[in-house]
This record gives sequence, structure tokens and C-alpha cells, in this order.
Amino acid sequence: MPRRDLVRIVLVGDDGVGKSSIITSLIKESFVPNVQHVVPEVTIPPEVTPENITTSIVDTSSNPRSSAHLLSQLSRAHVICLVYSISEPSSFDRVAEYWLPLFRREGINVPVILVGNKIDLRGGEVTNQGLEEEIAPIMREFKEVETVVECSAALPLNVSEVFYFAQKAVLHPTAPLYDSREHTLKPKCYDALRRIFKISDVDKDGLLNAVELNQFQQKCFSTPLQAQELEGILELVRGYDPSLVHSTSVPGTPSPSYHYMTPPGEGITEAGFLLLHTIFIQQGRMETTWTVLRKFGYGEGLDLREDFLSPRFDVPYDCSVELSPLGNQFFTDIFEAYDKDQDGALSQSELDDLFSTSPGNPWLAQGFPDTTITDDLGRVTLQGWLAQWSMTTLLNPKLTLNYLAYLGYSSSPATDHAAASALHITRPRKQDRRQKKVARNVFLCYVLGATGSGKTSLLRRFVNKRMGDGLGSYEPTTKVLSVVNSVEMEGKEKYLVLQEFGSKYESETLRNSKNLDQADIIIYVHDSSDTNSFSYISNLRQQYSLDHIPAVFVATKSDLDLAQQRHEVQPDVYCRRLGLPAPMAVSAGLGNPVNLWMGITRVALNPTTSISKRPSSTLTPAQRIRLIGAIAVGSTTVIGVIGVWMRYQGYSIRGLWSWMRGSWWRGG
Repeated sequence: MPRRDLVRIVLVGDDGVGKSSIITSLIKESFVPNVQHVVPEVTIPPEVTPENITTSIVDTSSNPRSSAHLLSQLSRAHVICLVYSISEPSSFDRVAEYWLPLFRREGINVPVILVGNKIDLRGGEVTNQGLEEEIAPIMREFKEVETVVECSAALPLNVSEVFYFAQKAVLHPTAPLYDSREHTLKPKCYDALRRIFKISDVDKDGLLNAVELNQFQQKCFSTPLQAQELEGILELVRGYDPSLVHSTSVPGTPSPSYHYMTPPGEGITEAGFLLLHTIFIQQGRMETTWTVLRKFGYGEGLDLREDFLSPRFDVPYDCSVELSPLGNQFFTDIFEAYDKDQDGALSQSELDDLFSTSPGNPWLAQGFPDTTITDDLGRVTLQGWLAQWSMTTLLNPKLTLNYLAYLGYSSSPATDHAAASALHITRPRKQDRRQKKVARNVFLCYVLGATGSGKTSLLRRFVNKRMGDGLGSYEPTTKVLSVVNSVEMEGKEKYLVLQEFGSKYESETLRNSKNLDQADIIIYVHDSSDTNSFSYISNLRQQYSLDHIPAVFVATKSDLDLAQQRHEVQPDVYCRRLGLPAPMAVSAGLGNPVNLWMGITRVALNPTTSISKRPSSTLTPAQRIRLIGAIAVGSTTVIGVIGVWMRYQGYSIRGLWSWMRGSWWRGG
């Protein structure tokens, strides 16, 4: 929750209960016998308040003629001090009969502090238990009542405490944390503290040991935890009678017991951590619990704040986002912490445990874990885990920012801002291509080709999965598929993200220049055994402006008979004219084409070597007809001109006649 700049306290109550005297006694630090009926608004500077915040104190009148002013002030209040006179029982009766119902009726939803003034006029002594019995019915019926303070403006006694508790009610309210009727933490507070405990338990052994408690102390209170303070905390939890708390949990969970709250000499369990905060709240130390909650990103409603989950993170045009070394190390550490059996892979239960501090696994809708590297049992490996986060960071850096917060990255004492240290923005792709030096580690590759050309098989091979693994018969791709794996180049890990588009999304992607600018490489795939497959690629390149993007051509199903492509030139000639290498022949059925991935990575690191040297767009059939007609009119050298043009296109003069008889009508 962003810190308030001002706390506005409004005093209300029947005339004669001493509202004005309380304000005057606070300012003068002594009793003033004769004060005006309603004192002017008072502003107290932050340096003289316990919470170091500007405080505005507003007096009001209960006179019916002042009702408009009263309601106006109530609507602007952050907290209400409802004053009654201990020497006038009728004023106390009107607290529940008139004033509190009035606030509700007018929609005033702020904390209320009950202030019993003129304690010096009370006859006899009243015990705390007696006071609690008197106030308890009101607090049960009106949850907005935070606490009750008895004071005397005449002595003066407890006057400053009135305003201290009023400030606390605004800055550190009890209502979101604790159910005073049931004596339990409220469910959202309970869940938030459990999440904080789990994040703070760095080694995931179910205990906050001395080192972890000290890190927690440093993060929340910016001060180390001394040995005697640590022992004091442990003793407080050990010596506290759990029956006084009734329960530190939501209904249906076990009540705390000494044995699993603080195992001797080991640390504090989750139950002990919850009990500790229950004690703080019951002792009126709500600011301690609120400080912890706010340091871990929680706002007034005990939801994680938007600025905590999604801090501003602007990515310049043509740049991409990668994990920084710190971000990479964080995801490595959290993988190893939750790999309880230390087998190098995360089982489903371990993944569920890992994501328990978040809304859940963010990749389920994408087909995870088939999108990355897994072991033989389908469990994600460390290599696959880091690859998946590298892909997520490239495609959706805001999602990575969200999950860095959910998983506790910002809980490290060494870091304050996830975006500043866990992510890295690369320099623009165009600058890389101009300087012929690429410093990035993660590359986006669009995989394009006709239906049935083998794109999906290629993607699955890249992550070491066969086409038939749990998929049944072949079905055309209807949505965007993304997979990721690492490729080692010169001792360094580089990540390739391969994306295939269904027919619905392909044209939409290629028409969008912003989407095209995000691509590092386009992989053009054709089925070498299908005579019509390559024409799809050629038409695609003519239809869209793709020449500025590095290209790799791939001929799949090389284990089948090679088919002559129904295209004006064969794929190797087509590539040669573009100044690019001939298509790489691969077969998903013959194993993982490692050389292909190495070749693609080399292109990613040296993009200028695979950018087309001449435009791929050629004349359409209609344009060819108009060109020939224009040349023929008034010219006796038309055949010679056409011959020169045909040689440029790769045809022999001997084939000129057959070309003119029909092949030109077929086009690309």
C-alpha cells in the first residue's frame, strides 16, 4: 500500500462530551477551562507524530443546524473518534443507538475509535475486564469499531494516546487482519502470512532457521536480528498458551501446539509464525504485521499490489528481454529448493508446491511441459525449466515480472526491484545486424510452411519428443505453438524459441510489421516428397515483406523419395538466387537433427549471412504478359530481349518456346 501523505481524524459525539477540550489539551499539553464550542481544524506536522505523518484533526458539532457540515466532514474522514462522556451514561447509550447507525446509514466506511472522556469524574475503579464486558457488545455488532480509549482532557491523561490509536487505525487497521469475535486471523491475512512464511523459508524445510529469520528481519525492518532477540522470539512462541488464541488459522485447520511451532533449537514453523503475528495483533502491535505484509507487496485489501506485481518496465522498439544472471540464478535456486528428492527434475507434486505462492502454473494452457525439455517420465528438468522461463521472458516479460514477485524474488535482501535486476533488455536487432555482432542469448524463430510440411514434427523433435507421443493421429495446427530448447555454441548456452502458426494466425502475424520485427529468423519448411509444398513458401515470400529477416530453408521428410517441385525453379536454385544456402535436408523420423539447430543458432549469431541478397518478389503472370506485350510493340528484337530476361531467370534459350507456350501461366 502506498504510504499516505495525510491522516484526517474527525471527532464526533454529543455536545458537552469534551471533543473540543480533547483537541485543545493535545495542542496546549494542558487543560484549558474555557474553549470555544467548535475549535478550528488543526494540522499537526509529521515530525511531531509517532507515525511521522501529517495529521489533520477536525472538530464537529452535533447541533442539528450543523448536520450538513458534520456529514461533509464525515465523508472526508480517514478515521472517526466517537467521543462519549463517562460521567453521562446517556452519551454512551447514543454510541450504539444513534451515532454508529448514522455512519452506516450515510455509507461512512472508515475505522471508528471509541473515546471515553472525563475518566477523572468516574467514581470507583473499573477493571479492564469490566471495560471489555461493557464495550464487547458494541464491538461485536459494529465491526468498524477498532478499539476503545479512556482519557481525561482535564488531567490531562491518555489524550495523545487517542490520536495515536486513531493514526494506527488508518495506517495499520485491525479489521483486515483479525476477527475479534472469533479471535482468529482473517482468511486473507492467514493466506498472506502463509505465503510470506513459505517465501522466507529459503531451503523449503518447513522452518525459519536463524539465518532465514535474520534475512526476514533485514528485509522487513532493515536491521539485523540479535541473538538475544532471536531467543526472545522463540521463547515468546514457546511460552504462549495456544488456548488464549483459540486458533491461528481458518476453520477446519488444526489448533497450534508447542511441539510443532518451535522445535527446540531449530527455528519457527509455519504454525509458530502465524501464532507470533496473532500475538502481535492481540497486543495492539498491528504495525508489525502490516510492515511485514507491505514489505511483501500487500495492499490495504491484502491483495498483492499492482505496482508490486507489474512494475513499470518499458521495452524499446526492436529490443527483446532476457533473464539477467541474477534472474537466471533465482530460477535455478528455486528449482533446486523444490526438487526435494534431488533427482534433477520436478514432479507434478513438486511443481504444485513451487507454484503454491502464485495463482498457479502459468503455462498449462500452452501444453507445458511438452513445450520444453523433460526427462523420460515427462518431468521438467533444470535445462527445460530455465529454457521455459527464457521463452516466457522473451514472449511475455510482464508475466515473468509477475511470477518473480509471486515466487519471492524481491524477498532477497540484496534486491529491491525485480525489473531492475532480474531482467535484461537487449540492444535493437537492427543495430546488431548493422554491427554484425549479436550479444543476445534468446532468439525467436518463426516456422512457416504449408499444412503437412512437417512443422509440428520439427518443433517436437527440437524438444526431444516424437510426433506420436500422446497425440494420436496427425491434425493440422490451429493455434500458435511455441517450444524452446538450448543449443550450446562455443561453450555458451543459447536458446531458440520456435513458433508455428496455425492457418488462422499466420497471415495475421505476417501482416503485422511489429510482429515481424520481433522475429530473429524465419525457418521456411517444405516437404521434399510433396510436389506442391515449396510453392507455398514462394507465394508467402511474394505476398509479404520478409526479405529483411534472416532465413533458413528446411526440406523435411528426406527419408522419402525426392519429388520434383511444381515451381518455376527448384528449391536449391531458388535459394541460390537469394544468395542463401540450399535447404537443409532433415527427417524427423531419423532422429533429432542436431546439425539443423546448430545451423540455425549460427545464423542467429551472424544474421547478415542469411539475409536475402535480392528481392524474392517476382513478376506475377499478368505482369509478365504486360511486359512481353510492351516489349513486342514496335520492336523487331523482342525475342532477343526475352532471351536475355529468360537467362536472368535461369532458363535456357532452348526452352524459350516451351516457356512461351504455357509454363509462364503457372506462375509461382
